[in-house]
Amino acid sequence: MAESHGTAGSRALPVEFAPEFLSAIHMNIDSLRKFCLSFPHAKEKLQWGEELCFKVSGKIFAMVGLGAVPQTLISKCDPETFAEMTEREGIVPAPYVGRYKWVMLEHLDALTEGDLKELITRSYAMVAAKAKIKKKIPAVRTSRRPEAPRSRRRA
Repeated sequence: MAESHGTAGSRALPVEFAPEFLSAIHMNIDSLRKFCLSFPHAKEKLQWGEELCFKVSGKIFAMVGLGAVPQTLISKCDPETFAEMTEREGIVPAPYVGRYKWVMLEHLDALTEGDLKELITRSYAMVAAKAKIKKKIPAVRTSRRPEAPRSRRRA
């Protein structure tokens, strides 16, 4: 009998099927959001109706179409990755920004979790490098305002 790895319901999966099973793991909105917000200085903002945008220094590095069924993801690529990605089923040049090498996953399971994380990580790195993240320095506040000189009355 084959060695077991993991379970599917109550049945054990044979080891020879484990790699296929593990490669089929995909991200959902919650795990995608958590991953995108784990990058330094990353923020999220709902824009253009139902687009959840993930930004670094005000620049978008990933967008999730919350209103679409199934949900879509738009991310930046380098030219080589763009050509490779757009040959895959379920991945197309992103509307409006495809000419700038952004891709749209027509559904979140177009890539495995590992491939999706790699795509988002590269997008973040490209956008952050261009944004030139600056450290924010808190403003210095004084306790009192300088007073204006008082005029003297002469008697």
